[in-house]
Amino acid sequence: MTTEFYKFLDEWNELLGLPTPQHHRKIMRFLVDVWNSAPHRGLLMAFRHSGKSTVVGIFAACVLYMRPETRILILSAETTLASRMVAHIRHILENHPRCAALVPTNKKEWAAGRITVNRPIGIREPSVICQGVYGNITGLRSDLIICDDVEVPNTSNTPRKRAELRERLRELDFILSPAGAILYIGTPHAVDTIYSTSADADSAEMLSDAVD
Repeated sequence: MTTEFYKFLDEWNELLGLPTPQHHRKIMRFLVDVWNSAPHRGLLMAFRHSGKSTVVGIFAACVLYMRPETRILILSAETTLASRMVAHIRHILENHPRCAALVPTNKKEWAAGRITVNRPIGIREPSVICQGVYGNITGLRSDLIICDDVEVPNTSNTPRKRAELRERLRELDFILSPAGAILYIGTPHAVDTIYSTSADADSAEMLSDAVD
């Protein structure tokens, strides 16, 4: 399965006229390992402008290509930030040669904050939906939750805010499907960063190997 993700990544970069940096392939391998292996929790921290959010968006689009029934929730510190990731995923789906069959003719659910691909009927949630970390997620069900920069100065510049953020993120387990995965992507903004407890130690170690 990892090979298919690599091909998807390479084909997208080729379409853009770009090579695939080696560290992007390593990030993709890490994401696929989290998706495939219990406990399905991962923490991705890499140097600024490394393209980590870019690769995560490509990964999410490939997940939908391979499993169109997947439900993905994008969480960021603010909804506007999360909507950028949704727009990135939508752009890939609209232009990647493998994804033509996923793009619906009726684009009622093909907007800035949510998209729904062609998929089996009977699934209530959108394929991808975004929300601010303190937005309303009650009643949602997700198979993949991507927490993209939930820790920023505005959500973590005091011990109280960090405690509230940790408590909020614990709620994600209640909307995650039994075999679902949670990915954290970001940069620490405090000594006692939430990222020290958001993912298991094994995943953090795997990440270190992935981007060194």
